[in-house]
Amino acid sequence: MKMEQGMQLIDGNGKFNVDGLTDFMTATEFAQSGLSYAIVAIIGSQSSGKSTLMNQTFHTNFEEMDAYNGRGQTTKGIWIAKCSDIDPFTIAMDFEGTDSNQRGEDDTAFEKQSTLFALAIADVVLINMWYKDIGLEHAASRPLLKTVFQVMKRLFKPRKKTLLFVIRDHSKTPLEYLKTALLEDIEKIWAAVAEPETLSSAPLREFFNVEITALPSYEYQEEKFKEQVAQLRQRFVHSIYPGGLVGDREEVEPASGFPLRAEEIWKIIKDNRDLDLPAVKVMVATVRCEEIAGEKLKCFTTDEDWLEMKEAVQAGPVSGFGGAVSSILETYLSEYDREVVYFDQEVRNEKRRQLLSNALMVVRDAYDTMLMHLYSNTVKSFKTSLKQSQNVAAIHLCSQSCMSMFDQGCEDAAIQQSEWNASKFREKLICDMLSEMMAKYKKQITHALAKRVESLLEAGERDTWASIRNLFECNTEAAVSEFSDAAVSFNLNSSEIDTKLQHLREHARNVLEMKAREAADAERVLKRMMDRFSQVLSHDENSISWYNWTTERNLDEVERDALSESLRILSIIAAIRFDGMPDQIENVLYYSLMDTIVPDPYLPNTFMGATQDPLASDTWEEVSPEATTLLKPEDCKSLWMNFIEQINPMVTGARSRQDGRRRTRSYAAAAATAAVATGAGAAVVGPAAVVDAGIVIFLRAMRL
Repeated sequence: MKMEQGMQLIDGNGKFNVDGLTDFMTATEFAQSGLSYAIVAIIGSQSSGKSTLMNQTFHTNFEEMDAYNGRGQTTKGIWIAKCSDIDPFTIAMDFEGTDSNQRGEDDTAFEKQSTLFALAIADVVLINMWYKDIGLEHAASRPLLKTVFQVMKRLFKPRKKTLLFVIRDHSKTPLEYLKTALLEDIEKIWAAVAEPETLSSAPLREFFNVEITALPSYEYQEEKFKEQVAQLRQRFVHSIYPGGLVGDREEVEPASGFPLRAEEIWKIIKDNRDLDLPAVKVMVATVRCEEIAGEKLKCFTTDEDWLEMKEAVQAGPVSGFGGAVSSILETYLSEYDREVVYFDQEVRNEKRRQLLSNALMVVRDAYDTMLMHLYSNTVKSFKTSLKQSQNVAAIHLCSQSCMSMFDQGCEDAAIQQSEWNASKFREKLICDMLSEMMAKYKKQITHALAKRVESLLEAGERDTWASIRNLFECNTEAAVSEFSDAAVSFNLNSSEIDTKLQHLREHARNVLEMKAREAADAERVLKRMMDRFSQVLSHDENSISWYNWTTERNLDEVERDALSESLRILSIIAAIRFDGMPDQIENVLYYSLMDTIVPDPYLPNTFMGATQDPLASDTWEEVSPEATTLLKPEDCKSLWMNFIEQINPMVTGARSRQDGRRRTRSYAAAAATAAVATGAGAAVVGPAAVVDAGIVIFLRAMRL
């Protein structure tokens, strides 16, 4: 890559190098460019990397600062060089820093003059600024911008120049955010600058075309820096063409007139003594205090005691964490205060706040990790104690003990220089402890309800839902009362307590509903109905004594009783009755599925016949809103039809057995009569004896 050697156009004393410029024009053949050329100048604070940026972008050879020798003045005066291999012909101008320590606080005339010269002579002015200065009221770039705008409004008529802000050492902050913040700053500064009467309403866009770009750190990200600089260089190719980087060129003069124009502009600026640039004192203080703050931050982040503390807290809580970290922070803050004591007070205070803020950002992860350990350990301790607590008093005691342990740990971890508190961790801790308590009482409710509700539903007695409601209310309210007493430890407001108690009640209701839905499974309901039918039928059959043949019940009556009992099981499981309000489910089922003329005598005969099938529906009428349907009317009808089909063999078998008994009774009676007639029974006997004798004779005959 060819590097173009620069020449000093204006020396440090303000002397314009006429002869040197003439030689430069000849050597570079600048004069032959006509109107096809562009001039690019760079301004900014001392040691901000202006020369490095120009050399990397335009392949010039301006002298750069030696980083190993520390900051100091490198560029003295104003230097120019031809940009290598860029079309159109482009002149790069490197300016002395605007806050040179070597010139001192009181000798700022040259810095003011060179800034004005850059604005007057260049098509594109690069403003080199630190990325951390964006948004700061006392950033080094703000006074410079104010000067730029004052000069443009007072000395020059509107003509669009391009201000290209180059944000240096850009890190993680999104560029779009930086652009927005910087543009807001620019507009504010422009609006604040006093305007001549003739230009009182002239907007910023009439004077400037503002462009913003950002570059990473050259020192720490050299390769990435060079990649992005190469992209920046491409913006200066064809810069004067329509849409190019250069702004309004309506008043551009031929390149051959550049020497005379440059010399005349410099002379006008040198003679104009009423210009007033912002105080360099503030600019120097801004840069220097920031440098010192950066050094102290680096020292803190590499401090061995801090690194040991940071590593230790990863493994678990560290006793005395807050005091130790606060002491380390105070050490470097005190060193900063001593080194910046003679700089501008506002600037040094602002940079101190930034130093502390940056240091606390480093500490925050370790602090949060410390609190997370305290939180986790407290939750574990509470879980263990809660399992061992047998009553409300024990739960209350363990809650207070755990909260006290956590609060003491947080106080020990507090960083004195911060305004942090453990409120978020404490709220999470209370939430989790309450959740553990909720789980304990939910388990208690589940244990008290689940099996007993299941048993009551399996039994299917007439008072099933009354028994379930009583069981539900007693056990639920007992758990709610205990939880309410135990939660006093957490100082919750009444609405929070009410919400928790409502959750417990909802859990109890969910347990009841879950068991009811399990019991309402079609196969399980059908099995219970068949078991009940078989039980009633078999019990009635088995209870008939051979002595009571003459008083044996009619099988139709037995079957009706068995069907009624089975139907009751179906009506009980058809809906959950939470509130105990009367309903017509059993009557509807009985009327629709049993004989409509002879209802169950135990049921009030209140249901009136309907002209349509009441079971041809998916909802129950006259059922309380609190009731929850488990089996819809149409489901009950389907189940009943299936049930009737399943019990037919059972009924047929019972009728066969009844017919057999009748035949047996006839044979036995005949045999008994024959025995009496032949003298088998010599003694006078009663009817039972005659029957027994007849059975014996009948059975003997069967064996033969």
